[in-house]
Amino acid sequence: MEEMIRTLIVSMQEFLVHTNPFLGVFFGVGLIILESMVPILPLALFIAMNTLMFGNVFGFIISWISTVMGCMLSFYIFRKGFSSYFYRHLKEDGHILQFMRRITEIRFSQLVLITAMPFTPAFSVNIAGGLSKIHPRKFLLAIMIGKLPMVYFWGFIGTTFMESLGDPMILIKIGLMLVVVYILSKIVSKKFSIE
Repeated sequence: MEEMIRTLIVSMQEFLVHTNPFLGVFFGVGLIILESMVPILPLALFIAMNTLMFGNVFGFIISWISTVMGCMLSFYIFRKGFSSYFYRHLKEDGHILQFMRRITEIRFSQLVLITAMPFTPAFSVNIAGGLSKIHPRKFLLAIMIGKLPMVYFWGFIGTTFMESLGDPMILIKIGLMLVVVYILSKIVSKKFSIE
């Protein structure tokens, strides 16, 4: 299976990057944005493909930007398209309204940590954020900060995940990144008065 995926990536790399680099970037960005709308698509594979096709730095950058764009697009689709309908039909359900209030009032640092976890279903976070009354700026900043370690995880580790579990240095790096992201979220929270 791994050999088949590597062959597919090499073939795509030869076609997309060497034939038309802009087409390759567009393809890499498009897949990740599409994954934000269709949760069954494998985000880890798309980020790993971008990293392998475009290198560690550029693959990381386009994967991070694409992930943020896709999350915000999904957020606004649910905010503009479904939010009013959602609240109109749930006036009597106090449990769901209370849950949505909790999402709206979630602390910035908590939202950053939720989005930073590689196994958090981003689609669910985008839907909950879009349907809640959370401020778009708060959601955007949390996504921008939180997606950094997530993209790092899937880009640099997702390609050899099982091997990485046996390397304590990689796990230590991820732990340190989560601590840095948490501290960064606290700084951004104070700077922009977000909570």
